[in-house]
Amino acid sequence: MDWLEEFWEDMLSEEPIRIVAAWVTLDEEAQAAIWLHLERMATEEGWAEVQRAAAQAALDAIAEEGGSRTGYLPTA
Repeated sequence: MDWLEEFWEDMLSEEPIRIVAAWVTLDEEAQAAIWLHLERMATEEGWAEVQRAAAQAALDAIAEEGGSRTGYLPTA
């Protein structure tokens, strides 16, 4: 498994510890791009329900951290 597969496995694991650990490895620009992608996954049609749930779990875990350790956290 390459780093990108491992990253997404962690981000979509629905395990807050793994999600935040993967999130903090990103710089602010990458965090912004990943946050927007997760929002699309969680809210747009075309994703399987399991993918939507995993994306929402990732968004929730990141938001729960409040950005204090993670850097980027959107305000909207």
